Amino acid sequence: MKIAKKTRLLELTDEYLRLEHKLKLGGGADKIEKIHKQGKLTARERLALLFDEDSYQQEIGLLIAYDEYKGQAPAAAVVTSIGKIHGRECVVVANDATIKAGAWYPETIKKILRAQEIAMRNRVPIIYLVDSAGVNLPFQGGVFPGQYGAARIFYYNSLMRRYLKVPQIAAVMGMCVAGGAYLPALSDVILMVEGTSFMGLGGANLVKGATGQTIDNETLGGAMTHNSISGVAHYRTKDEKECLEKIRQLVSELPQKETSRVSIVEAKSAKNKPEKLYDFLPEDHRAPYDMRGVLNCILDEGKLDEFQADYATEMICGTARINGILVGIIANHRGMVKGKPGKPPKFGGIVYTESAEKTAYFIENCNRHGTPILFIQDVSGFMVGAEAEHSGIIRAGAHFVEAMATAIVPKLVLTINHASGAGYYAMSGQGFDPDFIFSLPTGRMGVMEGDSAVAAIFGTQLEKMKKEGKEPDEAMKAEMEKVRETYEKELDAKHAAARGLVDAMVTPDDLRNALTLALETTLNTSKPHIGAFVLPENL
Repeated sequence: MKIAKKTRLLELTDEYLRLEHKLKLGGGADKIEKIHKQGKLTARERLALLFDEDSYQQEIGLLIAYDEYKGQAPAAAVVTSIGKIHGRECVVVANDATIKAGAWYPETIKKILRAQEIAMRNRVPIIYLVDSAGVNLPFQGGVFPGQYGAARIFYYNSLMRRYLKVPQIAAVMGMCVAGGAYLPALSDVILMVEGTSFMGLGGANLVKGATGQTIDNETLGGAMTHNSISGVAHYRTKDEKECLEKIRQLVSELPQKETSRVSIVEAKSAKNKPEKLYDFLPEDHRAPYDMRGVLNCILDEGKLDEFQADYATEMICGTARINGILVGIIANHRGMVKGKPGKPPKFGGIVYTESAEKTAYFIENCNRHGTPILFIQDVSGFMVGAEAEHSGIIRAGAHFVEAMATAIVPKLVLTINHASGAGYYAMSGQGFDPDFIFSLPTGRMGVMEGDSAVAAIFGTQLEKMKKEGKEPDEAMKAEMEKVRETYEKELDAKHAAARGLVDAMVTPDDLRNALTLALETTLNTSKPHIGAFVLPENL
């Protein structure tokens, strides 16, 4: 890949890739070696064998909690990923035993629930590779109780089994203790590995303390015990590789996935290679750029059948294909655009009354036709001011939001630069349950930019000082700079990804693969893509 200069996107991408490499080492080389000496594989080694060879897999929530716990809980000790098994999209949850023996942090729960919601909404099989010591006790207050505590995992298990008919396969590949044992128990199939698996409500030490009974873990809850005595497990395998191959076999035997009604034709390459994105995005995130150039790096042959191409051009709407799959595109144009005759030009990236109505109408069309929608965000918010208010922007904005919120087709989000204010909401922000949210490393998510925040917080004071002919003193300047720095840090895509506000950061090289796999995953069902799941009628 030849890139002429070190661009902002390239620098941020390199920074992200270094962080990605570090996080994927989990607990580090020493802990990986310890796992291998136990005759076990690491979580990511298991995934590599489970998914189809050389197929693209998309990890969800890699950056979760990377900047918390003094950096000692990379990926919150669990790997959640989407990939293909015998060509079929599957969700996998794999505890990372190199980190605190795979114990659950509060953020571990968040990641498992997100993985389950993806499986439920899209009706794709979910596989649990269990290797966990249970609750990370110092943080049990954030794990055990609450509506979205650990119990929610078992609630989702139960709904998938009883009502949604989502296949759940659990392999106990290490420790599986206490309440965590209900996760495999509520799955359709349980596999265990000879010599390394243990499943029980309490381990040997707890049994000794509670009952005085002396027993070893293998006799208490090992693979042979649960396959030949308790009957809790269904398959026993001699090693992990055999276990993973058995899971692949079980997936291959599942009923065929639903045939999609969405138009799919032969895939074509994008017009531009992905590295062109490094040239298209500006050094200054506030500067204009050619969004259609960006689309040429994403869409098959760069072809976009644009809807109302000459009207409200600050918003680009149209249908296109990504690897042959038809998708509705909604993207913010960046840069000045011509206004109506006698009217001033409009700012790109701002939602005006006309563009809100245009986009709402386009969303409703996609919804009627069953076409998935990709929102490509670089939005700074809705227009303000007397003219905007008098034109009915509040009502138009509400139409936009309602059309997006109630659309039952798959919705994907890609943040390019800004995801700010109510514009972020309208462009299918996380609160509206899009199927997937991705961000380039250049993404910036927040209510407003740092300079705007300074103006909002200190504006009245600065205006008063200006009238009095005064300048801010050093203390006030330092305070304003601190506000800017705080916003700059919290706007960063990594900050959003660490808190689960985006599913994954993607690089230009992986962008088309990520979008394709996400679209293919959503096409497993024609059920409404609204909320985490929709229960069937006539339960």
